[in-house]
Amino acid sequence: MSKILIRGAKVLGGEPQDVLIDGETISEVGTGLSAEGAQVIEADGKILLPGLVDLHTHLREPGREDSETVLTGTRAAASGGYTAVFAMANTFPVADTAGVVEQVWRLGKEHGYCDVQPIGAVTVGLEGKQLAELGAMHDSAAGVTVFSDDGKCVDDAVIMRRALEYVKAFGGVVAQHAQEPRLTEGAQMNEGIVSAELGLGGWPAVAEESVIARDVLLAEHVGSRVHICHLSTAGSVEIVRWAKSRGIDVTAEVTPHHLLLTDELVRSYNPVYKVNPPLRTERDVLALREALVDGTIDIVATDHAPHPHEDKDCEWAAAAMGMVGLETALSVVQQTMVETGLLDWAGVAERMSFKPARIGGLAGHGRPVAPGEPANLTLLDSAYRGVVDPAGFASRSRNTPYEGRELPGRVTHTFLRGRATVIDGNLT
Repeated sequence: MSKILIRGAKVLGGEPQDVLIDGETISEVGTGLSAEGAQVIEADGKILLPGLVDLHTHLREPGREDSETVLTGTRAAASGGYTAVFAMANTFPVADTAGVVEQVWRLGKEHGYCDVQPIGAVTVGLEGKQLAELGAMHDSAAGVTVFSDDGKCVDDAVIMRRALEYVKAFGGVVAQHAQEPRLTEGAQMNEGIVSAELGLGGWPAVAEESVIARDVLLAEHVGSRVHICHLSTAGSVEIVRWAKSRGIDVTAEVTPHHLLLTDELVRSYNPVYKVNPPLRTERDVLALREALVDGTIDIVATDHAPHPHEDKDCEWAAAAMGMVGLETALSVVQQTMVETGLLDWAGVAERMSFKPARIGGLAGHGRPVAPGEPANLTLLDSAYRGVVDPAGFASRSRNTPYEGRELPGRVTHTFLRGRATVIDGNLT
């Protein structure tokens, strides 16, 4: 049916309302709406949010289809309530040309359960030596506006400056993976008490903070936009807070796992907890939550990083860094931010839909739940409690740190321009 009536949903956590979808758009929002000619979904007080937008997803295609594909990754995204994802450039070949970003974009158009917006590499081959085809990628059919060497840091200050100058011409943004490489050689986990006790190479907070400090100053000097990927330390929060107080055009993201998990988990030596940047301390976790509330950190982004089983089921030192996150992100945010009273559902919508869409310049997403707007929507049963079982994931990979952990909330329906991609918790 072209008409769908969502009855009795709490829009952004407010009073129950009816939402009528007609074709690709929302036609009415109110109470007691007529269900004539419409398929009815009884929401029974579930939370209705605008479709989530992830500014930091690794879809792995082309080149690492053993980890993930555009199809499986977007199926995972839809399962988690996402209607759009930004796909990172560290594929094989690297998304550093118009041809590769268009390939990813077209795969999203053909196979995606959500919209896929490619992120272009800052440098050729992610090698940090020569700027990639930034202008050509922006002018391509993919219309790239976000550029990142994520997985690697653009550590050369001159290259970073030139990238900021280049993207300024068309309103783009450079998303920096803040990691000073010389300070993290041989690093295996957060540098601190736990790393000392375990005898694992430490990853100091200053390795992140020094790059952020440099880059916000470069952005101020150039008058351009910089976005900080997966911010993870209390010190990084203070630097970004200072930069914003000066009027520097900087935005920042935090991952769900950095809002919940700490380096104490590494005592298990379970490689599922090995991630870049590493899990930090309880003090850092609390600082990140506070920063997400006060706006120092702008958004939640998953850094969904799938890996095949053999890359994680091995000794700690040999294991790949990264965790899958699309299918659990909203649940972790509910537990850490909503159930703690730090954010309401409108605040969640701002940080997981409205603002990531604005940062990435993605039209049609992150829009109000209002008549005339695109019907990109997520319906969440916030009363649900369940144990995470990765065997049921839509992602091709299973490297979740939440296996066996009880988390709240379950996405029951996801709509992409009025088309249901998830119904009653099942992919269509």
